[in-house]
Amino acid sequence: MKLLIAIINSDDSANVLDAITDAGFYATKLSTTGGFLRTGNLTLLMGVDDEKTDELLEIIRKNCSKREEVTPVIPALAEGMVNAIPVKITVGGATVFVLDVDQFYKM
Repeated sequence: MKLLIAIINSDDSANVLDAITDAGFYATKLSTTGGFLRTGNLTLLMGVDDEKTDELLEIIRKNCSKREEVTPVIPALAEGMVNAIPVKITVGGATVFVLDVDQFYKM
């Protein structure tokens, strides 16, 4: 058995959740915030049998898209009145951790 921890951009969260549940998987969702952009994410905790791990990863991959956004960034060493510098960054997609589970209890 595996534990998948998937951190997904909020813009992709509805599509991912729908696809996961339509495929018969279960997930516990947590609302989280990223540290760099301080934007909303969805973190999913999912227990899955070893042989279904690739299927679940493919569902996540198909339903999360990376895209570029322009966001204002204020220089770290700025003093006084400073204009924010627009920076193009890649957002979206998913970060997934796959962990082995030694024991699992449903009580």
